[in-house]
Amino acid sequence: MKIPMSEDVPPTGERARDFIRDVVRDDLGAGRVETVVTRFPPEPNGYLHIGHAKSMCLNFGVAREFGGRCHLRFDDTNPAKEEHEYIDAIQEDVRWLGFDWGEHLYFASDYFEQLYGWAEHLISAGKAFVDDHSAAEIRAYRGTLTEPGRDSPYRERPVDENLDLFRRMRAGEFEDGRRVLRAKIDMASGNINLRDPVLYRILHASHPRSGDGWCLYPTYDFAHGQSDAIEGVTHSLCTLEFEDHRPLYNWLADNLPLPSRPRQYEFSRLNMTHTVLSKRRLVQLVEDGHVAGWDDPRMPTLSGLRRRGYPAAAIRDFVGRVGITKSDNVVEVALLEHCARELLNKTAPRRLAVLRPLKVVIENYPEGESEELDAINNPEDAAAGTRKVPFSRELYVERDDFMEDPPRKFFRLAPGREVRLRYAYFITCRDVVKNDAGEVIELRCTYDPATQGGNAPDGRKVKATLHWVSAAHAVTAEVRLYDHLFERPDPGAGGDILDGLNGESLTRLDECRLEPALSDLGPGEPVQFERQGYFCLDPDASADRPVFNRTVALRDTWARIQAKERPKA
Repeated sequence: MKIPMSEDVPPTGERARDFIRDVVRDDLGAGRVETVVTRFPPEPNGYLHIGHAKSMCLNFGVAREFGGRCHLRFDDTNPAKEEHEYIDAIQEDVRWLGFDWGEHLYFASDYFEQLYGWAEHLISAGKAFVDDHSAAEIRAYRGTLTEPGRDSPYRERPVDENLDLFRRMRAGEFEDGRRVLRAKIDMASGNINLRDPVLYRILHASHPRSGDGWCLYPTYDFAHGQSDAIEGVTHSLCTLEFEDHRPLYNWLADNLPLPSRPRQYEFSRLNMTHTVLSKRRLVQLVEDGHVAGWDDPRMPTLSGLRRRGYPAAAIRDFVGRVGITKSDNVVEVALLEHCARELLNKTAPRRLAVLRPLKVVIENYPEGESEELDAINNPEDAAAGTRKVPFSRELYVERDDFMEDPPRKFFRLAPGREVRLRYAYFITCRDVVKNDAGEVIELRCTYDPATQGGNAPDGRKVKATLHWVSAAHAVTAEVRLYDHLFERPDPGAGGDILDGLNGESLTRLDECRLEPALSDLGPGEPVQFERQGYFCLDPDASADRPVFNRTVALRDTWARIQAKERPKA
């Protein structure tokens, strides 16, 4: 399915202020930078998730706000985990969220030859060496946070021997893991990232773009900063886990003949309750079959959120409200839901849908007849106008809207009680039909023809208004109700995250009844099922059997949280 560019709402707020924008503003004002250049550098080893949306909005947003440009660059230095599928999906997600890189699409693999040349430069300067140690031995020599590391016995290899071995590594002479190239910095450094970090490793794997042309690949630390320099990136914006890598980023810039000198700045990553944003964990959920794929609507991936019906503008609004700081925090997933409701309330058309149908027969309505009643498309948007809804003798109402023996505060349909049908008439329940098991299968009711439009001319009031669908005109559909994939607010607390999977994260309702106007809805288009929530048509639905995904319910948990925290007058 083609993913369109996102709608009208700009990607970021024009008045956004945070410490990174202050840095950029100061750099421009002092003349240290002429044109702001940022980059969004995902690794194509999976689909983007909502955590990436924060980085994307920051990088593209800063460039846009200060008249610069943002590059989309794929960090494709690990072919064992990377696929063309991910490259294509990432580009779709970036466009959908509302951003455009123009002609500035790059890949770290574009720079493999230059990076290799710079590696030889370090070797020739005596600042890198080939190590024969295994990965386990390198870890053992590295030391701990409280103990310094030990120099490798291969650290003082002659330059000529290092160059010869490195070239033979490139030629494919050695098997995976046999040798690595390491920077020669300081094994006693308090920053473990400076204890002779690995710059290159041998990996005999076909690359999605370069094929079998290389069996020697740079590490992220070596490729990232140098790619920034090649592209002229001025502000390399990373999440806080890369803060300890900045000294290495700067050391490489100090010791290589780079064409420009980028600067790295770190901000806190996005963490959300009831959500896992570890790429490794998301891969596990997909590969082990706990979800239906990367775009499963329960996944925090952008493709999953899109399939579930979240508007791109709501995600951008959410990211803007979270803000950019250097302090780690956990955001309530209810805030994301609130942003979606707030936008959809203004834009989504209203429709009638009965998810758990109970049949109603209006005994005094003429058999074989029907009429069309006016219904409001969106009470928040007068320009949306009205539509016609068919009404007939046989209807469906929500099963939860009837109780045979109701408690005191239940005001909906019950034997002998009168209620309003939205846009239609007052009806009164006269009889209840049950099957052999004693289950209610049908209600016999009467209606008051004088109450057309939902108002009684004699001024009498009712305490409940129900939604309904005409049985003769209804569209039968499957509706999928989604809840949090993880029960615990912190899925990683208390052991294996899989132990916290919510067994009721998906509920399928197969025999829902919808008003006929919903048959004209296109995939992904938002709609509010009145009294139910916001939904969208699943892209895999068929014409004869539509499938709707619930985006969010109508109840706004975040608004209630905010109300509780607001001080009383």
